[in-house]
Amino acid sequence: MQFIREVLSLNQILTVSLLSWLVAQVLKTLINFILLGKFQLERMWGDGGMPSAHSATVCAMVIATARSEGINSAIFAVAAVVAIITMHDAMGVRRETGEQAKVLNKMIEQWIEVTEKNNPFLQNMHLKEMVGHTPLQVLAGFVVGCMVGLLYPMV
Repeated sequence: MQFIREVLSLNQILTVSLLSWLVAQVLKTLINFILLGKFQLERMWGDGGMPSAHSATVCAMVIATARSEGINSAIFAVAAVVAIITMHDAMGVRRETGEQAKVLNKMIEQWIEVTEKNNPFLQNMHLKEMVGHTPLQVLAGFVVGCMVGLLYPMV
């Protein structure tokens, strides 16, 4: 526990990034509760949903790096590129993976009804559908990350 305290007190970029992830996950859990009317603890660590915690984390990292090391530093350039790739991937490949999972889950459901006795391995098959983000969810994560990155008191 002491090691974790030391790392977080010495590395503000890491601290800001993790704090932004936590804020986004709490917001995601609350928004999910408001929209569905039921509390799902899985939303605290699950992928997908509003806002994107991946986007929030990398954007806070970029802002904290800019504030700590300056925008002319190599580490800022690396952070910015990682953030761009992460947000693009969340809206692209990961989102498409979730859409494909929805289709496959529906197909499996229909197959189970027809051939349940012949394919017992399909009975417990369910692919995770919430793995990616819409552009709005990524934008919301971007805003959360920027706000946390700007509001966190850097020493």
